Amino acid sequence: MQTIRIKPPSSGGDGRSGQDPGRDLFPLFAGAAVAVAGVGAVLALSDADSPLRGPFTLFFLLAAPATALGAALRGLDPFARTVVSVAGAIAADLLVAQGMLAVHRWSVGGGIVAVAVLSSLVLLLVPVRRRRRTARRQA
Repeated sequence: MQTIRIKPPSSGGDGRSGQDPGRDLFPLFAGAAVAVAGVGAVLALSDADSPLRGPFTLFFLLAAPATALGAALRGLDPFARTVVSVAGAIAADLLVAQGMLAVHRWSVGGGIVAVAVLSSLVLLLVPVRRRRRTARRQA
């Protein structure tokens, strides 16, 4: 019979594998943000009478376009990408509202859907642009 020994971790004596503990929380916070934004969109579209409707909807209106723009701006450093993404999200929300008011079609539900569609298009076009860029480099 052979005895197999388990080697202790080489970095530090606290039993961790050398990972930063903050890295483990990022997926948790990202999932919570997606859940809050989704609940905000659903509350706004269903016209529910809830005290969480306003803050969650506002979070959706800022987080959806900011996430899409942040994915498109991967070349910037993290702080600059955050600032530009939030500013772009505010600009996108204002442009959607201005356009809906200009054509006399303003509605809360329509605004939520328009921001969601605009954010989804930007987010879905990012891989297409990257694929095209790598195809040019290979040619």
